[in-house]
Amino acid sequence: MSQILAEILAHKRQEVTDAKRRLSFADLHERAIQASPIRSFARALDEKVERARPAIIAEMKRASPSRGVLRQDLDPAGIAGLYERAGAAALSVLTDERYFGARADDLARARGACRLPVLRKDFMVDSYQIAESRAMGADCVLLIVAALDAGQLEELYAAARSYGLDVLVEVHDADELHRALALPGGILGINNRDLRTFVTTIERTIDLMGVVPANRFVVTESGVLERADVSRLKGAGLHGFLVGEAFMVAPDPGARLRQLFEGWI
Repeated sequence: MSQILAEILAHKRQEVTDAKRRLSFADLHERAIQASPIRSFARALDEKVERARPAIIAEMKRASPSRGVLRQDLDPAGIAGLYERAGAAALSVLTDERYFGARADDLARARGACRLPVLRKDFMVDSYQIAESRAMGADCVLLIVAALDAGQLEELYAAARSYGLDVLVEVHDADELHRALALPGGILGINNRDLRTFVTTIERTIDLMGVVPANRFVVTESGVLERADVSRLKGAGLHGFLVGEAFMVAPDPGARLRQLFEGWI
């Protein structure tokens, strides 16, 4: 585990402790079960592929630890509309404030402005956050294998499914992939960024997807910045893409999405 990931997880555990003092799990659970109906995240990806189109999870975030500030003037509602019109299958919204600059209502504003399902992208360390995700309107949650032991991974996966949430299970190497495949399901996300060095290469996805069973949907994460990257991954048989940075630094994120995937969407 990298130093920055360890630091983020330590801070996240403290955030959860503080949140539990403000709102009990029982009250949070009640909010979760009364939240707006789930939009099927997995089905939205499948439907794109069935129509021979890329399943693009378009991300919004203001900053990241590795790249610094990306877009200070982020308008979640406006960008959600741009992404939907450009052909995205789903949204990914960063909800971490300290390291990614998120604001409390970013996810709700984005989801309320479109019909797309939304991934809450954050660092899950406690089942409290799963209920919190559903309460805020998320349709899918991210579980990072590198951040969880086997018991935690199984517990959080089960908690997510109990609320009807889809799960994007993120891996970085073959060992993490083996652990992810032990789960009964989940969308498989292969992160091309090495968490220790922050070096990014799309070859990571190409190398690992070859051993993924045909019934598991694969999404590549990080490093898709140019049309050549899309072409390389498409040629390797990949259909799922989670893209954030390339869109966030563009004047018009929707136009950049269409440009990056031109001829395929």
